Amino acid sequence: MEIKTTQGQYFKSLQESITDKLNQIQGHSYQQDLWEREGGGGGDTRVYAEGEFLEKGGVNFSQVYGQFTKEFADKIPFGDGLDFYATGTSLVLHPKNPFVPTVHANFRYIQRGSAAWFGGGADLTPTYVFEEDAVHFHKTFFDALKPFGSELYPKFKKECDEYFYLPHRKETRGIGGIFFDYQFANEQTFEMVQSCGNAFLKSYIPIVEKRLNTPFTEDQKKFQEYRRGRYVEFNLLYDRGTTFGLKTNGRVESILMSLPLKARWEYNFQAESGTWESKLNDYLKPRNWLALDI
Repeated sequence: MEIKTTQGQYFKSLQESITDKLNQIQGHSYQQDLWEREGGGGGDTRVYAEGEFLEKGGVNFSQVYGQFTKEFADKIPFGDGLDFYATGTSLVLHPKNPFVPTVHANFRYIQRGSAAWFGGGADLTPTYVFEEDAVHFHKTFFDALKPFGSELYPKFKKECDEYFYLPHRKETRGIGGIFFDYQFANEQTFEMVQSCGNAFLKSYIPIVEKRLNTPFTEDQKKFQEYRRGRYVEFNLLYDRGTTFGLKTNGRVESILMSLPLKARWEYNFQAESGTWESKLNDYLKPRNWLALDI
């Protein structure tokens, strides 16, 4: 695939560096699916399944272009006309061990007519919350954003808390991270996106290495699957990336790669009071993680 932009070249290199590291932990490589999009472009989908680390996961690169439908273009607040170009890297990792959190990240660049912008971010969704892990995750992205302005981390954290929220459950999807959209493209913005993309492995891999071999019970595994049901609800009901992919005739298998291998919905499930499972509810709301001294 010929990569058409400098932004696309960076996102492809980011996919390479992340999958190289995941291969080391997983103990085997990914299943690769190189695909082409009818209408223009294509991508490289890399999927992990049923390993020692990842029960299911994927790291995608895509570069697509063509024309929006007028109906979809009318919903985009910037740019003009129907011609578009979009490229980016996205990942979702669902670990086997319930003490290792699910993580999501994506970084993208979109052109529509005369306008171009970046979007993306990263967020952590633990089943069992270790406060020091949450602090580490947030501190890594705080440090990545600091050179570009002290206002960016609190702004992007707030946007993440508001975006990854399930209104019908009245809870956040996890413990947050950063999220941004419509950051108009210029040299500094591109450098900021690269800083955040390069911070991903620093933010997540130390947590994996710390929790990967923690023993767990069958009940803890069931609770993980119950919480993954919430992940499915968000991605299918509210996620903009899912909507964008489907509305632009993207590859369905790659778009829905973010869904876990197994999830459960138990009728009126209530965690027993005082248990570790019941404490999760205390964390599913915005919190200033950087204020904790851990």
